[in-house]
Amino acid sequence: MASVGPSAASTQPALPSGPAVFKTIPYAFILPEIVCGTWVWILVAATSVSLPLLQGWVMYVSLTSCLISLLLLLSYLLGLHKNSENWKVLDSLYHGATAILYLSAAVLQANATINSEFGTNAPLNYQLNSAASFFAFLTTFLYILHAFSIYYQ
Repeated sequence: MASVGPSAASTQPALPSGPAVFKTIPYAFILPEIVCGTWVWILVAATSVSLPLLQGWVMYVSLTSCLISLLLLLSYLLGLHKNSENWKVLDSLYHGATAILYLSAAVLQANATINSEFGTNAPLNYQLNSAASFFAFLTTFLYILHAFSIYYQ
């Protein structure tokens, strides 16, 4: 009969704390998620929002995700997780759900980009919306990578 002791618990990889967060996959994805999500928010805010319902959702998803990801990053940097397995589940669920929300926002932003091609101040708004669409899909990809990296870790 095998005993369950400290040696069995030590086979699980430890959650990173402090600067090690930036060197460990998938936790190293958090900072690029925040940066790309911030770009989505800035670029959409820089346009003349012609479709407030569509782009309002994009702004809500990007800003909320940035803030929650920032809080998650700070909690890892400060070691608030205390190496609990529940944090891996929380992290994976958060990033999986956020990837789905970001995908919906990226599709809506792409629609807003198409609609802004011939609107008022078309060249500038089209370029800003195109860049926002690019960063929205990139951020979606980063959230998907993060969620699956934790799941398969």
